[in-house]
Amino acid sequence: MSNTVTRVRLALVAAAASAVVLAGCSSPAPSDKASAASCTPAKGKVTLQYWNTVPGMDKVVALWNEKNPDIQVQTKNISNDQYGTLGNALKAGKAPELAQVGYDELPSLRTQNAFVDASACSAASAAKSKFVPWTWSQTSFGGTGVFALPQDTGPMALYVRSDIFKKHGLAIPKTWDEYAVDAQKLHKADPDLSITFFDPNNAEWFNGLLWQNNAEMYGYSGDKWHVTVESDQSKQVAEYWQKLISDKLVRTDLAHGSTQMYAAYQKDQIATYVGAAWGYSMFRDNLPKQAGKWTIVPMPTWGTNGASGDWGGSTVAFMKGNKHLHESVKFNTWLNTDPEALALENKLGGLYPAANAGLELPALSKGVPYYADEKIFDVFADSSKKIDTSFSWGPTQKTVNLALQDAMAKAAAGNGALTDALSAAQESALKSMKDQAIPAAAGK
Repeated sequence: MSNTVTRVRLALVAAAASAVVLAGCSSPAPSDKASAASCTPAKGKVTLQYWNTVPGMDKVVALWNEKNPDIQVQTKNISNDQYGTLGNALKAGKAPELAQVGYDELPSLRTQNAFVDASACSAASAAKSKFVPWTWSQTSFGGTGVFALPQDTGPMALYVRSDIFKKHGLAIPKTWDEYAVDAQKLHKADPDLSITFFDPNNAEWFNGLLWQNNAEMYGYSGDKWHVTVESDQSKQVAEYWQKLISDKLVRTDLAHGSTQMYAAYQKDQIATYVGAAWGYSMFRDNLPKQAGKWTIVPMPTWGTNGASGDWGGSTVAFMKGNKHLHESVKFNTWLNTDPEALALENKLGGLYPAANAGLELPALSKGVPYYADEKIFDVFADSSKKIDTSFSWGPTQKTVNLALQDAMAKAAAGNGALTDALSAAQESALKSMKDQAIPAAAGK
């Protein structure tokens, strides 16, 4: 979510939203390709490997190690190539016991037999009540097992440089139409100033925009997947951003989380950021001189449709070959439900917890100094209530995202349009499922 945090990370709702069932993106239960393993406790000291992309996670793990001398955990940051690193380790039979996996990647990795079912451990199944319901449904694949524990989620919002908006006499946009008008006004007033940037190599972010517009990419009924990546709702989003790109009102030369991105913000060349809850720490940690200049407000909406979107989000999965499930469950449960651990993860890594206990963290109910002491997590809590709970990820999402990014990059360079990217992603989804003998058809 992420290197600073581009990983598929999410974040969830504050205390007021604890009863909310957030955007459900669980896949219908495929045939079980991960068998339940033994939960017999180890005899003697155990060392577990936990790979992740979260800044500061080494300090969280150190807290566990200090309290649990017989179950030690070694952490490895794989943010430079998260899924490439995991894929290579799985092929070599050297996967860690535990690894961070985004919600959108769970169905794909499961088809590759990447996980082990931890339901043999009663503590793993009992953890269900500790998490916001929609996150648990993804990790258990419709109740067929326990393949991961939820970690964080990412309801989206709009980050605004309030000083730049004030300078140019702009009101905070409440709709995407108003946002486009602000983009024109800003660029006209200062040709070096753009309202935001569009990263063509970030399919996860674009998927969050589709999600907001109720653009369901997949459905499952009649024993087959129904692929609707290029729906009318998706096309509306693509055409909107295509116009901003064509009119040169947004930058397309910046990669999310890159040095160049931060430099553009530092030079006051970009006035807003469309991001998720976990992104709050990115600006705090990388642009300290802009403290007090940022405000966080609800996402612009599509007319009267007040829905919001969700970007990223992660679980901690039980990986194939795990021979220490009992100990892995103990650590995984502590990592993602213990208030002390959750508070540290939020402070150091910007994680917005999926656990019910995390929703009541004092840090999420207070004003944040960097953001002029505004209670920014109230905005994300409200966002999380407005996310389409029927949104689903397909079983070959990684392949689809790569096709989407390739076509988006071409469109950003003037070769084609973003609607072409949707067509490419649709075709890729159908082909990749066919190649894996997964029943699928275009349309609902």
